[in-house]
Amino acid sequence: MGVLLGVLVGAGVMAAFGGLLWYVWRRVVRDTTRPRTAWRRAGTVLFFTGPVLMFAALAAERGGAPFLLQQLLAWPGFLWMAFALYLLLALVVGEAVRPLLNRWLERRSPSVPEPEADSARPALEDEARRADEAGTGAQPHQPEGAQQKARTDPRRGEPAGDLTRRLFVSRTVTGTAAAIAAATVGYGTYNVLRGPRIKRVTVPLAKLPRAAHGFRIAVVSDIHLGPVLGEGFARKVVDTVNSTQPDLIAVVGDLVDGDVADLASAARPLADLRARHGAFFVTGNHEYFSGAEQWVEHVRELGLRPLENARTELPYFDLAGVNDIQGEGEGEGPDFGKALGDRDRSRTSVLMAHQPVVIHDAVEHGVDLQLSGHTHGGQLWPNNFIADLVNPTLAGLGRYGDTQLYVTRGAGAWGPPVRVGAPSDITVVELASPRA
Repeated sequence: MGVLLGVLVGAGVMAAFGGLLWYVWRRVVRDTTRPRTAWRRAGTVLFFTGPVLMFAALAAERGGAPFLLQQLLAWPGFLWMAFALYLLLALVVGEAVRPLLNRWLERRSPSVPEPEADSARPALEDEARRADEAGTGAQPHQPEGAQQKARTDPRRGEPAGDLTRRLFVSRTVTGTAAAIAAATVGYGTYNVLRGPRIKRVTVPLAKLPRAAHGFRIAVVSDIHLGPVLGEGFARKVVDTVNSTQPDLIAVVGDLVDGDVADLASAARPLADLRARHGAFFVTGNHEYFSGAEQWVEHVRELGLRPLENARTELPYFDLAGVNDIQGEGEGEGPDFGKALGDRDRSRTSVLMAHQPVVIHDAVEHGVDLQLSGHTHGGQLWPNNFIADLVNPTLAGLGRYGDTQLYVTRGAGAWGPPVRVGAPSDITVVELASPRA
């Protein structure tokens, strides 16, 4: 039953994707070109190359294809994904513009001449001028029915003016939509590649001792080093974190998309992270796609301390970390009892957990503050509305009983290296004591 349901859902998703793809092709290619022309054939081939590259990029990343192939496919495939999203949205908005533009053109020029028919006009005018100069006053010869043919498209049997008007409207709306989509993706790509910005949040904790007032935790998540974001991006993240001079660094998962063999050089700058109480790491769901164990060992070599369902007692509070729930399939999921079960509850506790959805377990175990990522803040508007439905907190600070949850939008991006309406960040969480 479960398999059948999965097949039906998959078929429904593919049917919906196919329908949307046909709609965009119709507006972008069919409605802006004439039938049976080289332009339409070339446009169709180019248009359907995008989805092929997108699925190939996804398959290459998840299937463990050679890293060079992943890099070659990632940029065009993932950028097409983002461009297609915003092109679709712009075309849908354009549907409201089409009838208005059509009406305006009809009022301004009820009969728009056919460009192909106009090409014969200079020869006819020259013939008329020669006749006038000869004093004959004769009209240039036109074959019988030529005027009617000039006003009618021979392939579609419709008034040439109507065809020209429709082409003009389609090209105007589609061109504008494509320009808006390209500008949106370009700006969103710049938002990622420039590196994350620093965000500062003060979190009061009732049990925090006075001596810990002002303790700064740099929260870093979702760097997603992989075929798109590499060593240069990692260096920007490290420099940004170090510039905040934190007391502690919490890397809360989704550090990488790939194997250590391919990404060891990209992750090398992480060895330069500096904080008075050290840098700590917990796994995210993407670590398990490529093998979490290899990355746990590698970050340890880089100087980060992994917290695998474990806890460490710092001078002012307990810092705990749990594995991501993606690890449940490998018997390595979160174990809150192991990480928090026997601790002294009179001490403040801070939990590192990649996904916000485990907040209810944190509440049950008396956690004071949970630090998470995973959501990317939605990454690509309007995906934030969907992400908000499946996460207790999409981004920022929230409260659940006596437990507070802070969710960072993350430093990098997955899939398209594009962020729209969800700027990347590295958050400095400053702890506040009521006794200060």
